[in-house]
Amino acid sequence: MKIAILGGSFDPVHIGHLFLADNVLSDLGYDRVILVPAFQSPFKIGAERASPLSRLEMLAASIPGDPRLTIDDCEINREGISYTVDTLKYIIARYEPEGKPGLIIGDDLAGSFVNWRSPEEIAELADIIIARRLPELATPVTAQTADIGFPFPYKALDNEIMNVASHRVREFIGASGAWRYLVPAGARFIIESAKLYGFTGRPYSDIDGESVIENNSLKETIVRVENEARTSLNFDKFMHSRNTALLSWDLCNRFGLDSQKGYLAGIAHDMCKFMNDEELTRLAHEDGGGISKLEQKKPGLLHGRAAAVLLEKKHNIHDRDILEAIRYHTTGKWDMDSLAKVVYVADKIEISRDEVDPVLRRMSMEANLETLFSAVLSDTVSYLKSQAKDISYGTRRLLAAMQKRDK
Repeated sequence: MKIAILGGSFDPVHIGHLFLADNVLSDLGYDRVILVPAFQSPFKIGAERASPLSRLEMLAASIPGDPRLTIDDCEINREGISYTVDTLKYIIARYEPEGKPGLIIGDDLAGSFVNWRSPEEIAELADIIIARRLPELATPVTAQTADIGFPFPYKALDNEIMNVASHRVREFIGASGAWRYLVPAGARFIIESAKLYGFTGRPYSDIDGESVIENNSLKETIVRVENEARTSLNFDKFMHSRNTALLSWDLCNRFGLDSQKGYLAGIAHDMCKFMNDEELTRLAHEDGGGISKLEQKKPGLLHGRAAAVLLEKKHNIHDRDILEAIRYHTTGKWDMDSLAKVVYVADKIEISRDEVDPVLRRMSMEANLETLFSAVLSDTVSYLKSQAKDISYGTRRLLAAMQKRDK
């Protein structure tokens, strides 16, 4: 997969950021753009900021249902000042992209690039993409090498300039000016609800998915469900769900399955993760499957079954493949279909999970589905045994069936 990286404070994310990412995807042939918010930019020390978590949440709320965009919080997790060279090394090791990743910078930063930490190494590690940001540069970037003073090879993005800046958005918010359509709707809702940047007005929007989207097209349902998952889970668990959705999307494309179904199952699979035991048990009873002794002992295992019931009852999803993939993503089932196997695999090896065997991630790009699923299942069972954890009847039967097939 060809990836590009767009870093910044995203304080707040605005339409210019997403417009720029869309340009890179459309014009330069990248498959996905990774949005990397800084914990502290070396260029903006002392600037007024929303918290790192608020900035992450605004980003997540701004891109529901778009598998071309993802978020990585590596710089926030590292804390301190963020240096691009360190982020590049992390992204390359973590994502193993096809070829060099693209690094998107604006022509407003190009002139100072030589003052960044290890600029020569950055230029070696990445294909630098210079986008137009300065209105005074009226001609395309391709004619601006001398003007921007950039000494390394780069790709020019001849994008339209959207004269929007985060500091101006913050100023408009604090002054009760017109700002709401300079940021994506999801970010606007968070700014209003959390009263960020001095917002004092009355919230104008309600995008929690309960009333805005009413028809049942799959794409619109994905957005509605993703917004619900984002608000019902903590950020780490939500990002696990979104990364599961992204990998499910990618695997479905590889194996000729419906990628939208894979994304929906992935984003919804853990949406009941934080429900209490009583509510989990109540919902699981509605699928008519009974409650096993292991599930009685560990009601948390019911979160997949509960999510499938919730998706069917509340969101009017009746597709058996989607519901089965969600229902059995934890416990397994001996006769899982292809979509269920994809979601099972994605849940176990998505990019934000630590301590995943790199071999399994490489297999996800090369092996056929049966081989990949068998390897991930065996790895999961081995882990559970090493931790002396109970293995569900469904998983034991599934493993036995796979072993019998392989003989």
